Order: sequence, then C-alpha cells, then structure tokens
Amino acid sequence: MKLFGRKPDIVDTNEVKIDELLSRGVEDIFVKESLKKKLLSGKVLRIKLGIDPTSASIHLGRATLLHKLRKFQDLGHKVVLLIGDFTAQIGDASDKLDKRPMLDAQTVRDNLKDYKQIISKVIDVERAEFVYNSEWLSKLGFAEICRLAETFSVQQMSARRNFKDRFDKGEEVSLREFMYPLMQGYDSVAVKADIEIGGFDQLFNLKAGRLIQKQYDMPEQDILTTQMLEGTDGRKMSSSWGNTISITDAPNDMFGKVMSLRDELITKYFLLCTNIPLAEIAEIEKSLATGENPRNLKVCLAKEIVSIYHGSAFAEAAVISFENTFKKGGVPDDTKEVEVALGTALIEVLLTQGVIKSKTDFRRLVTEGAVGEVGGETITSAEYVVSKNLTLKIGKKRFLKVKVK
Repeated sequence: MKLFGRKPDIVDTNEVKIDELLSRGVEDIFVKESLKKKLLSGKVLRIKLGIDPTSASIHLGRATLLHKLRKFQDLGHKVVLLIGDFTAQIGDASDKLDKRPMLDAQTVRDNLKDYKQIISKVIDVERAEFVYNSEWLSKLGFAEICRLAETFSVQQMSARRNFKDRFDKGEEVSLREFMYPLMQGYDSVAVKADIEIGGFDQLFNLKAGRLIQKQYDMPEQDILTTQMLEGTDGRKMSSSWGNTISITDAPNDMFGKVMSLRDELITKYFLLCTNIPLAEIAEIEKSLATGENPRNLKVCLAKEIVSIYHGSAFAEAAVISFENTFKKGGVPDDTKEVEVALGTALIEVLLTQGVIKSKTDFRRLVTEGAVGEVGGETITSAEYVVSKNLTLKIGKKRFLKVKVK
C-alpha cells in the first residue's frame, strides 16, 4: 500500500481565520477540540476530500466542500483530493432511499475526464495532491477485506437510518452497500488523512475512517461536515433529481437557475456558495426580514456566483441578458439555433436538443400553456409539427430557435 509523504510548508495559525473555517457553513465537527489544536499547532495537515465521479459535472452542493478545502489550503495545509474511481462503481448508499445501481468502469472514466479542470475553478491544483482509490482498493484480497469487515457489526450497519427505513419497508439491501463505508475508511488509511471533510449525510462513512485507522494503528482523523445545500426545487441538491446548478453551467444558465431559487434559500446560498463576509450576510438576512424585495438580493447572489466561476465580465453580461429576457420579454443572446426538416414533430426536436426531459414533460408543459412562440401563439397540441421558423420559449427560462431547412 502506497503511503504519501509530507512536504514542508508555511502554516497560518491565525485563530480568527481558524474559527471562521470551523464555523461557517459547518454542521458538525468530530472531534472539535482535537481539530482546532491541530490547526493551531503549525503542523502541515493532510486534509482529505473524497469525490465519487458519479456524474460528469460538479454542482454547487459539492462545490461547498471544495471551497472549504480551499480555506484549509490557504492556511498552508496539504489538501488531498481523493477521486473515487473505484468507489463510484460500487455506489454510496448514504443518502439513498433505494438500492443504488453499480456503474461500469467506462462510465466512471468518462465522468472524471474533466474533473481536474473543473476542480481547478476552486482549488489550486498545482499545490493539491490528486489520488485515485482504484490504486489500492482494486488490489485488496479477501483476507484484507475480512479484516476491514471485522470493524463493524451487522447490527451497526442495519441501524443506519436509510438502511433501517428500507428494512422496515421490506426492501432489499445488498451486502455490497455494507462494504462502501469500509472502502471509504480504508482510503483514509491509504492517504494518512489527519482530517476528512464531507457532507453531513456522510458522517457514518467519515467515522468509519477513524475506526479503520485505529485498526491499522494510525492516529484517528478528525472530521468536519458541512451543511446540506438545497437545489432549485427545495430538496437536497442531487444529480439524480435534476435540481442542480453545475459550476460548469454557462453564465446565463447559472444566473437564471439562481434567480429561480426559493426566497428562503437566499441567505443560505450567500453563506455556502460565496465568499461574502459574515457581517454582510447578517445585513442581507436583516434586510429580507424588514421587507427588501427578494428579487434584488437574488440578482446580487446570482451575480456573485457567476463571478466566482466565470469572472465579473460574464456576470455583468448575465445580468443584462436576464433583464432583457425576463423583464423586457426578450430572448437571451446565446439562444441555441437548430435546423430541422419541414414537418418535424416539435416534441422530437426538443427531446433531441435536451430542452425537455421526456415526452411526458412536454405534454405537461403544453397542458400548462408553457410552450409557445416568443411574442406569438401558444402551442396547444403535443402533436405540433414545425411548419415555419420559430423562436420558442419553453417553461420560464428555456429558449430555442428552430429554423426550417
């Protein structure tokens, strides 16, 4: 098993910075006294974050962890980005209410193709350590797996909330799902993690790292978990639910998605998704409570988030595009244009272009009167065929120009 060495660095032990690091957007720390003592010691620590490439993009919910990792990096610590190319195939059941399917190796390879470039939007990748857990997990034999399995009892695994709920409903839980925490814990042994960070729903897996490190006679990692970020529909942001804002979304798309958030999420997004000082966020929260128009604050929020991932020039342009499109009834400058044959079913055009998720989605939108020409007729039939050039608005923020060949 390869163990990774340490490189000397200058560590910032400013207590004010450390206290904000350990409080902003943080759900829980285990063990806080130990973690803070380590940060004040001046020793370079190895901060582990595991990311399973289960999709090809990284959304804002995952990015909150990257930003927290960047804060550790700015203090002078060594961040270890552990890409779960092996565990992604197995599937983490932590936040799932039913059995998660296994992914094939090629899908995982395709997903992680651009990960380093995407992560570089937040992390200084030149100073980070990138490792892939297939390097060691794919080589484990039954003897080592049995040693790992001895760390937990069936009762402990069965008591996990999501597993217990499925047992109570008579639903299947595979032994493969029980194995995931063992693999994540072994990752902490492999990279000699001093601290591991993750979402709050990962707490069981993160604590597994402590137990398995102890079994291998290593110091136990401390754990920091961050608050959950809700997506555009108010549920936890998740690629499987399609409610995400990706950090690689085009500026106008990103801006529009932030503007569609529920008003009650404004303060939380400022806290978790931006670097706005806490004192300013407190003022934002106060202004909301005293009657400030939430739309004005969402414009500021959307502009800030677009600036982080695309730069201020694109953020300014996104503001103008949004105003022209949604306030003045215009069409975004970057609206896609496609050529189709005369008589092509509109539903097929929208499916091919990825504008709608399914035929059922299209029929629902038509029934709601949410599909039509910009400044023209509303489309009232799901069987509509293209007979002329169209500039379409689909729902609140989807646009497409259709040109007849």
